[in-house]
Amino acid sequence: MFEALSDYMRLARAGAVMLRHDVVIPDAYRSRMPWAAKFAGGFLRVLPGGGGKGRPGQRFAKALEKLGPAWIKLGQFMATRPDVIGVEAANDLSRLKDSVPPFPKSQAVKTLREQFGADADRLFPNLSDPIAAASVAQVHRMETPKGARAVKILRPGIERTMELELRAMKRIAYSAQKNGPAEVKRMEPAAFIDTMARSLTREMDLRFEAGAASEFGEIAAIDNYVYAPAVDWERTSQRVLVTEWIEGRSLTNPGPMGPEERIDLANRITRGFLACALDHGFFHADLHEGNMILAPDGRLVLVDFGIMGRIGMAERIFLAEILKGFLERDYKRVSEVHFEAGYVPANHSMDDFAQALRSVGEPIFGKDATEVSMARVLLQLFDITRQFGMHLRPELILLQKTMVQVEGVARSIDPSHNIWQAAKPIVDRWTKREFGPEGLKKLAVSTAREALARLRRLPETLVKLDAALDRAAEPAAAPVVVKRTSGWGWALTGFAIAAASAAGLWWILELRSN
Repeated sequence: MFEALSDYMRLARAGAVMLRHDVVIPDAYRSRMPWAAKFAGGFLRVLPGGGGKGRPGQRFAKALEKLGPAWIKLGQFMATRPDVIGVEAANDLSRLKDSVPPFPKSQAVKTLREQFGADADRLFPNLSDPIAAASVAQVHRMETPKGARAVKILRPGIERTMELELRAMKRIAYSAQKNGPAEVKRMEPAAFIDTMARSLTREMDLRFEAGAASEFGEIAAIDNYVYAPAVDWERTSQRVLVTEWIEGRSLTNPGPMGPEERIDLANRITRGFLACALDHGFFHADLHEGNMILAPDGRLVLVDFGIMGRIGMAERIFLAEILKGFLERDYKRVSEVHFEAGYVPANHSMDDFAQALRSVGEPIFGKDATEVSMARVLLQLFDITRQFGMHLRPELILLQKTMVQVEGVARSIDPSHNIWQAAKPIVDRWTKREFGPEGLKKLAVSTAREALARLRRLPETLVKLDAALDRAAEPAAAPVVVKRTSGWGWALTGFAIAAASAAGLWWILELRSN
């Protein structure tokens, strides 16, 4: 009971903040609202900090920043679903400002002593004051005999804060999933919040981020397009992550560069991302300017490995075929790839789908890069997915969203950057390697091993099937009597569903109109 009351109070606060930022009852729809909504919206907009300026995504981002770390993370996760909220809104949410005052250095030292015991003073002898702070953690600098280190320390009590906010989000998401309108159910809010919760649970253990940074560093070193700071494992724990310190300039302000330097850097950004994604199926999924540092020696260094993406071989083949098809204007092949992967329901026409793809590809063919927006192309492609009833895998959507980010950063460096042409050598290299003689040989061996493994599991599978058939033949159990939920329980659930439904529907309406 008390947990539910606490959750609803948190949700009520969140709803009030969103209302005041003109997210749930937007002024643009005032004429279409019932009188009660008009009154509530007008009242909330005159309160201090009420109303909102800018695009829907910008207003939503400001509201989430007011609500705190869990809600900021919610916005960052929503930014990975441009297929649901739209490309423009996803871009707005990807620029969420996660910046808060630092906690005292004394508290940071206390955390270090809790994590490392008597060794803390030896391992962290000269910790600096906080250099940068966010809602989840803050960063300090430290000198060691082997060079400077960046020390990332979780904010005190952040785990409990996240736990409480996520519990409230789950409550409303599950209610909306079960009882909300069809449009809200289509977005699968329960599955979305569950995925976010799992990711945040891992993010509360900095050893996971350390592992991602280490793995990515090994992969990136093969081509040297990008670089990842080395992890200091001796000084890393559940609440502390230590890496080498990187001197340099963030790409938010890279400083003066010559034309050739700009072209080279933009190409490295695009190719570094694609080489990791295609060759290894592992990529940095939060590639905004603030997470890229240009070192004095010219290295392009990536930081913050909290959000990473993985794609399997089937998805990598899918991606390579699509990129190659668009580069060669072979829309029929791109259509075939979608049908072969099962992303387009079989009741649709392959030729019709190829025609739809042509309508996206032809307008950009032969045009200067400055005339083509990847975000616009992606928006058109997502429109096609809806028209043809497609259900793309989440990892592919995350990959596509990151490609838009990559193009945006690359073009901020070199306005003439063409992501398609920059990708071509990486796609060609991967295609030749995977579909050449050696690649086909490797594929045959892998297929044979999988078939053998399935054959070995066959006796066990047959035993399980036989047991299931025996259970199915048993008499049916007595029906379970379900205790009727109290009136207050139904009332609270109804309130939650109504709030979620209103927020979801108004949000969708506003996004689609912009």
